[in-house]
Amino acid sequence: MILESLNVHQFRNYESLNIHFHPKLNIFLGNNAQGKTNLLEAIYVLALAKSHRTSKDRELMMFDTDESYINGIVRTSNQSFPLSISISKQGKRAKVNHLEVAKLSEFIGHLNVVLFAPEDLSIVKGSPQVRRKFLNVECGQISKVYLNALSQYQKLLIQKNHYLKERQVDPVMIDVLNSQLSEHASVIMAKRSSFIRMIETFAAEIHRDISNHKEMLSIAYNANIKIDDNEDLKTTIKSVFDDYIDKEIERMQTLVGPHRDDVIFFINGKNVGTYGSQGQQRTTALSVKLAEIELIYQETGEYPILLLDDVLSELDESRQTMLLSTIKNRVQTFVTTPSISDISHDILEDMETFTIIDGTVNDER
Repeated sequence: MILESLNVHQFRNYESLNIHFHPKLNIFLGNNAQGKTNLLEAIYVLALAKSHRTSKDRELMMFDTDESYINGIVRTSNQSFPLSISISKQGKRAKVNHLEVAKLSEFIGHLNVVLFAPEDLSIVKGSPQVRRKFLNVECGQISKVYLNALSQYQKLLIQKNHYLKERQVDPVMIDVLNSQLSEHASVIMAKRSSFIRMIETFAAEIHRDISNHKEMLSIAYNANIKIDDNEDLKTTIKSVFDDYIDKEIERMQTLVGPHRDDVIFFINGKNVGTYGSQGQQRTTALSVKLAEIELIYQETGEYPILLLDDVLSELDESRQTMLLSTIKNRVQTFVTTPSISDISHDILEDMETFTIIDGTVNDER
């Protein structure tokens, strides 16, 4: 999968930009606060219809403007088509091949991306919320069923939590909401469990290579509701929800469900987030990101594009070499960096460099 070109209008600090990309490596050079990350963010929004930096769409629009839009031409192994998304005070509108989609969930998946940013280095030791976001983004790119179930679950969860704060709460009404939540929760948890098993397979092999076969990485899906492969998942979840009705009425919030799930990473049986060194934590994060690339390829038949946002300087030479050698000639990659000296010279061959100064891009071919 290749992003051939990008056109943005009134997005962040870009008044207007039309840029064509190299099919292999694209490097965005510039000092801080010039717009390097904004350009990567535009690609991310074109792929996932949301930003990885903010939940407020208004922040994506250039100051004192009413609308932003992002257009791109995507090429896969068998077709080329335009994607576009506009952002305004009225919300988002998205088109695939010039046809508007009814739901943003129908838009996601046409351009798959893997983002690796400095904050991803803390995915191992960060909060469970960070890891749930990781699960939602990656599962959502490869499964529209997951996206739909997650959307419905989140809406029902908000409805239930609002109702639990009412003065008079009817347990029968809570039971009805729990039945609906159970249906969507069962899909979410089944997809997450399958995803963790698959990504562990890829990540363990990658981590073994990076550590010269000294370390074995394993990944556990720490589901908030314990499940058994031999049980009916929906029935099990509903039963747990029922057990918590009285406590939830007392506490006025939903206490169990996949919105409280977590993921745990282990090296040689020890929790990396708690007991791992900084080097082990970074190697784990790198292994997982590289595994995402392989998993998306396995599930879709197309390699995603890779976005590296100022992360190379955070990796030592051996990890940087592993990252860049793994993706070389297979994955279209976009790198932001203040200096090209941060990048291994081994891959500085087939590429294009762009210098960014205050929202203006200069092509240095």
